[in-house]
This record gives sequence, C-alpha cells and structure tokens, in this order.
Amino acid sequence: MVATKTVLITGCSDGGIGSALAVVLQQRGLHVFATARDPSKMTALKDLPNVTMLTLDVLKPDHIKDAVDIVMKQTGGTLDYLINNAGRNHFMPILDEDLDTVRKLFEVNFYGPLAITQTFAPLIIKAKGMAVFITSISGYVNVPFMGTYAASKRSLELVAETLRLELAPFGVDVLEVVTGAVKTNGQTYFGDFKLPEQSLYKKIEPVIAGRAQGNDQLPRMDTAEYAAAVADQIASRSTGRFWCGNNAEATKMSTTATAVPQSAMDSGMSYGCGLDTLQ
Repeated sequence: MVATKTVLITGCSDGGIGSALAVVLQQRGLHVFATARDPSKMTALKDLPNVTMLTLDVLKPDHIKDAVDIVMKQTGGTLDYLINNAGRNHFMPILDEDLDTVRKLFEVNFYGPLAITQTFAPLIIKAKGMAVFITSISGYVNVPFMGTYAASKRSLELVAETLRLELAPFGVDVLEVVTGAVKTNGQTYFGDFKLPEQSLYKKIEPVIAGRAQGNDQLPRMDTAEYAAAVADQIASRSTGRFWCGNNAEATKMSTTATAVPQSAMDSGMSYGCGLDTLQ
C-alpha cells in the first residue's frame, strides 16, 4: 500500500503539461498515478520510481471506475491530489464550427474533468486533499478562432471556482492554474488544418493554420519551469487562481485587476448558502 502522498494526473502523454507535472511531483516524493488514453505514449514516465501508469480516457465511465478502484486498492481509499489536466486544443472561426465537434470539445475539456472530480471526490475528501484544474488565459481574452476552446476552459474554471466554496467545509482545497503559453505538443493536432470551402476566412487559411500550429512567433514558457511553479503552489496548498505561463501575468493584470480580495468575494458569494453549517 502506498504510504506517501499521492496524486493522480490526467493527460500525461509525452511532451505535455501532465507528463512534466508527473516528473516534478515524483521527484518531490509523491506517488504519481499518471494517466493517458494510450499508456504507450507515456514513455518519459515508464522507468521512473513512484509512478503508476493507468489507462484513462476521461470520456469513458468504465475507465474512470477502473482507475478509482486501482487507486483505492493502492492507497487504502484516499487521494491527496487530483490534477485535471487532460484536454484538447481547438481552432476554428465561430461561423465555421461543426457543432458535433464543439460538443466533443466540451466533452473532453469540461464534462470529462467534471466526471473525474465527482468520482474521485470521496477519496479526496477522506484525505482532506486538493483538486487542481488546468485552465487557460484564453478564457479571459477573445482571441479570434479560439472562441469555443476558450469557452470550454472558462466554463471549467467557473465550475472549479464554485467547487472551491462547496468543498471548503470538508477540508478540501481547489486550485485553478490559469495557463498562458507553454511549450507542449498541443499544436501537433493541427498539421492538416483546413477551413470549410465556403468559409468567409478561406483566403487567410494559411494564417489561421499557422497560429493553430504554433507558428505565431510567441515566446512560450518551458514545460519543466511551468511544472515546478505549479508544484510549488500545490505544496503550499494555494487556492483560487494561479496564473502561470507566458502572457499569464499580463492577462491577469489587464482583465481582472480589482481592489476586492478573493476572501471578500468568497464570503459574499457564500453568504446565505448554508455552507457554513457544514463545517
């Protein structure tokens, strides 16, 4: 049975944020349950100590149940940290969106993390642990061609912000990592990017494709640096929003500057909801 602190991370395929977080957290003494739809794509983690690799597609309830059962058996029914990282990037003008594609995007980026969190909640509550959600600065800025992706990530963050209040009576912390530009393999999805033939934006298709493929010349934070900063926040049990990655701080200052502290906002939002009676 695992006796050290434990963490389960979704979306740990090579070259991404999840993989980098798994490396850093196991280096810091945690036992990591690293998950991906295809474990063969977690080659960076396979020989590391204190890492258990699991097959987990966040859209498949049987995968989630199997993962919970394995974690329970190895930990005695607790999980100290859950990191909802799995997600999918997406680029497309709003008028050109295929609605089934948008629904799938929300399934991966919104409903999947919600299902994972609901299922693992008893283990986290028993440990008085922490739920972490990897969100995006795109949810705060209306970047052309990223509208539906931004909506999916901002929706997840709003749920996480509410969950922070709802889980506080049970000793569970919630952290959202509002992520800026980071060096990952996220742009590899878009090698064959195409607009519909009737698109109003067809003549600038190469420009849109270039942005989707990461050819925007924007600097990006090293993934290991990002993971270390996030690990520090987890270790200190920070709650609320942590802005990390290139352009994250600038986005924060330009979109959320306020003199009202988070604690005051939380108190106002919680007032009259009866949460204080659960403590």
